Amino acid sequence: MRVAIVNDLSLAREVLRRLVLSVQGHSVAWLAEDGEEAVKKAALDRPDAILMDLVMPKLNGVDATRQIMKQSACPVLVVTSTIPGHYDLVIQAMGAGALDAVETPVMGPGGAIQNGEKVLARLAKLGEALSGMAGSGVMLSPRCAAPAADLPPLVLLGASTGGPDALGVVLSAFPASFPAAVVISQHIGMEFTPGLMMQLASRTSLAVKIARDGDKPTAGTVYIAASDDHLELTADRVLRYTPNPLSCPYRPSVDVLFGTAGRCWPRLGVAALLTGMGTDGADGLLRLRGLGWHTIAQDEATCVVYGMPKAAAEKRAAAEVLPLREIGPALLARILRIAKH
Repeated sequence: MRVAIVNDLSLAREVLRRLVLSVQGHSVAWLAEDGEEAVKKAALDRPDAILMDLVMPKLNGVDATRQIMKQSACPVLVVTSTIPGHYDLVIQAMGAGALDAVETPVMGPGGAIQNGEKVLARLAKLGEALSGMAGSGVMLSPRCAAPAADLPPLVLLGASTGGPDALGVVLSAFPASFPAAVVISQHIGMEFTPGLMMQLASRTSLAVKIARDGDKPTAGTVYIAASDDHLELTADRVLRYTPNPLSCPYRPSVDVLFGTAGRCWPRLGVAALLTGMGTDGADGLLRLRGLGWHTIAQDEATCVVYGMPKAAAEKRAAAEVLPLREIGPALLARILRIAKH
């Protein structure tokens, strides 16, 4: 994997350079001292991943990530001196397209690198996703048969790169009287989900909560997956976290949520696959469409990264491909129609 490093501190750049080179098969694509330089270098030489600092002169990591995603999209991992101290910037960077955030490793006594494990773990997970070694790994079994009269319809939303902002746009279209439950699978580290919950709660009149094991989806409530495991729907009509499939590099997996909902939620609903890198969610969306759900993919022009929705469109998994601003109203119209029956 070719990794680029962006940091205004020479010592931090050197620590990250040594850390990257400590793994066989990794190389350093280039180094940049600020966001402005990073944007230019990414346009000339797109790496497999970028380790992006947040607080830098000329152009900070949030704005640099946003520009890179528009001009030469590639995976961006925020590496910052303190996540709690820069929490607002971390959330902004994820909204701009960063995949995750970790704290910057440091040079310890004798030149040993300390706190580098999380960076290497994130790069390893990304390498698995880029190589396509595992695929989704989701097993889809026949649909459960059960009465649906006492269940609300579901809205399922899947997103990755650029998803936090896109999800806010979609949820803002739903009124307080919304007659469906909303379940979200967003590729994001579990430590950042509380921030995502607060961000989304400020954009919608619905109740927004972290999904817990045993939660039964209720109309007017938004449930957000918050684990490095996958969120699924069970035959008992409740939400549950599961580590399986272990081979799936996307966590929490959109395919797992979509696939299990199609199998175990007997009432028809709607599902949308939003901006994101990779292909997660396309197979699950296709299955839902085959079961009679209404399915939507975000269009290329409004995506931060046109990866997951593109995969869905190519599989003909989406009944509609819509600009972001039109997805919420389209989902609302469908749900109101379903709720009448």
